[in-house]
Amino acid sequence: MNRPLVSVIVPNYNYAGALGLCLGSLREQTYPDLEIIVVDDCSTDDSVGVARSYGARVLRTPRNSGPAAARNLGAANATGEILFFIDSDVAAKPDAVANAVELLGADPEIGAICGNYDPVPLVRDSLLEEYRCLQQSYWLIADEGRIMTLYTALLAIPARVFAEVGPFNPRLRETENADYGMRLAQRYQIWLSPRVRGVHDHDHDLGVLIRKVFTRTALHIPMYARKPEFPGGLSSGPRAWVSVAALLTVLTVALPLLLGPAYLAVPLVALAACLAGDLPMYRFVFRERGTLFLTYFAAMHFLLNLVIAVAALSGAVAWLASRRFRGLYDRPEVATR
Repeated sequence: MNRPLVSVIVPNYNYAGALGLCLGSLREQTYPDLEIIVVDDCSTDDSVGVARSYGARVLRTPRNSGPAAARNLGAANATGEILFFIDSDVAAKPDAVANAVELLGADPEIGAICGNYDPVPLVRDSLLEEYRCLQQSYWLIADEGRIMTLYTALLAIPARVFAEVGPFNPRLRETENADYGMRLAQRYQIWLSPRVRGVHDHDHDLGVLIRKVFTRTALHIPMYARKPEFPGGLSSGPRAWVSVAALLTVLTVALPLLLGPAYLAVPLVALAACLAGDLPMYRFVFRERGTLFLTYFAAMHFLLNLVIAVAALSGAVAWLASRRFRGLYDRPEVATR
């Protein structure tokens, strides 16, 4: 039986701690035909030393350019028939690569297989990571099946498909996955499978998480303006409206003081709508972790929904005011060796 060579590409920037867990999980894969390429994006920690200690082939970007550029460099130097991208803060389950290869081989119309994460973080060192892991795991479970976007933390794609669709856009440091998914879905099917699974070490710093969520939301606005039905937009489901309800809760909370007690109903209705929009997720969290953690989870989720709403407004203003911002997704760059 001829097995295709799989090039595992690990983009990395300053994740020396988690990188060892990631590479250790690749050593334990049941699929034997692997080449492992770590693309270091000018880390200032010991990431390169960690990668070399695991026997990985190490490439280095000439300057810090973001994960899209790192993935492109890895793909341009890979020799495998299948590219398996895994973020350096993710440890893959032992059968992740084997299952991805099997799923890609089952149907030539499938252009990419994305994976999901366990509901507990790779390194359990903060409540914020516990929140983010449960949130992401639930959303990915809800999306399992054929999707119209792309999740790059665990992603398998045939090299021929990657060459056909073209590289990630390196100008996009936070939304390159959504841009690539939109391009790929025009030609091939994309599937999110529970059979390709890993454990993710999420951000444990609230400031870093808020910055990422704000930036990603704002940068999605030009895409949603062109394609409102794209996943995550106002027309694609309740998630965006939950963020709108969170913002309305905050904006109307002073109405009872200004106009009288009867107006307390306005922020209460907005808050109820915010909670109701994600009620299935709250049930999931309650089953997993109980009432006390659910209280923390709901408060943190409200905060991030508020950040999303403010970021969306900021992105809308930028879209109206800046031609350059409106053209953010116009011209995907070409990767070079």
